[in-house]
Amino acid sequence: MAGILDGQEELFTVLVARYQTRLFRFITRYTGDAEDARDVTQEVFFKVYSALDTYDSRYKFSTWLFRIGGNAAIDHIRRRKARPVPIDLPLTEDGEVQQVEFPDTRPDPLEALSRTRLRHELDAAIERLPDDYRELISLRHYGELPYEEIAELKGMPLGTVKNKLFRARQALRDLLPKSTV
Repeated sequence: MAGILDGQEELFTVLVARYQTRLFRFITRYTGDAEDARDVTQEVFFKVYSALDTYDSRYKFSTWLFRIGGNAAIDHIRRRKARPVPIDLPLTEDGEVQQVEFPDTRPDPLEALSRTRLRHELDAAIERLPDDYRELISLRHYGELPYEEIAELKGMPLGTVKNKLFRARQALRDLLPKSTV
């Protein structure tokens, strides 16, 4: 960040490469949709780039980034509406709609079903957690933030963050069916 603030704007691509996957996962937890999360992630990096002059170097860049990301995801959810997706299929020389075949890249159906069930059970259990636990779980496991950054972001002592995450995981275990734990 110091280099970027000193005018080496090309270094911003290094920050994007470093944080885009973690930020995308974090935002996906809010939006529940990968396409929306991609859009919001891109929007967040644009906002960050536009606001580089407001960055306070006393704080970690990732803390600032994830705060902007969380706010952008919440804003996106508030303004999200169902929108149709047009599909324009190519026409043949005769003017008929051309048939498009997509390769089957799906995993084994039984394995996919098992993973889907587990993911739904886990998502449902996370949704039933109190808001503060749900947010901490998302920051730690989807945003992959270290405990110290979560403490800074939430304005909590490090011990409190660790304790609340321990309680959140315990509550999550209690909410999951015994067959999945």
